[in-house]
Amino acid sequence: MASLPANVFHFDEDRPGFEDLGNENGPTHWHESILMEALGYESDQGFIKALTRAKQACLSLGIQCEDHFVRQQDGKHAITRFGCYLVAMNGDPRKPQVAAAQAYFAAIAETFQTHLEHVEAIDRMLIREDVKDGEKSLAGTVQAHGVQKHAFFHNKGYLGMYNMSLSRLKEYKGIGAKENPLDRMGRAELAANLFRITQTEAKITRDNIRGQSRLEDAAFDVGREVRHTMERVSGTVPEELPVAEDIRRVRGKLKGTRKQLEDDRSPNSGE
Repeated sequence: MASLPANVFHFDEDRPGFEDLGNENGPTHWHESILMEALGYESDQGFIKALTRAKQACLSLGIQCEDHFVRQQDGKHAITRFGCYLVAMNGDPRKPQVAAAQAYFAAIAETFQTHLEHVEAIDRMLIREDVKDGEKSLAGTVQAHGVQKHAFFHNKGYLGMYNMSLSRLKEYKGIGAKENPLDRMGRAELAANLFRITQTEAKITRDNIRGQSRLEDAAFDVGREVRHTMERVSGTVPEELPVAEDIRRVRGKLKGTRKQLEDDRSPNSGE
């Protein structure tokens, strides 16, 4: 296969672009090797990481991966336009081809205002799923270590990290009493809470901490360490980070992006 031009992600009808590389035998799709080269990856490692996260995003949206990443006889995938979008948004933005691809797909699917918002939305959704899994694992661990009042244990982690209880945090940030604050956190704040949750479990397991009071102390201590780290590194305490759009609405927008991209027509066709 001849090498692709430096940038195939453009809307210039007078020269070949990404749409020209697709296979139109059925729903338009692109071979994995084509997408990998178009995004500027010279080795499999970085590309596979982006591909794996793209599949995880599909699952998080309740979409069958097999609909957008079809395994071929050569072991590679045929990827739909929406699948290509997910791979690009999970790619390395330091690569100019990835940055161009992100802008290209975002321009087709105007679900968010900028291509950076597309990237942020997918990252938030994936991290939120990781937090959900982390909370479930932590709950099982503390149950086995003797916690009796999960709400009290849970609250102590927030108290350590935010200097306020969970209910006070909701009030401070203007989040509804019935809302989950994790659904209103941006990427950085979600990642910090994921670190807090996983490290709390690690500390409890490593030190074999048992009993309600000692478990609450561990949750508080780890939360406080995360707070101090954020303040030292970024100069910002977590309660001052801005509230984000509800993650449920973000998922809805991403599903809307799928519909916009999978109408199976070229962005230049004018149809």
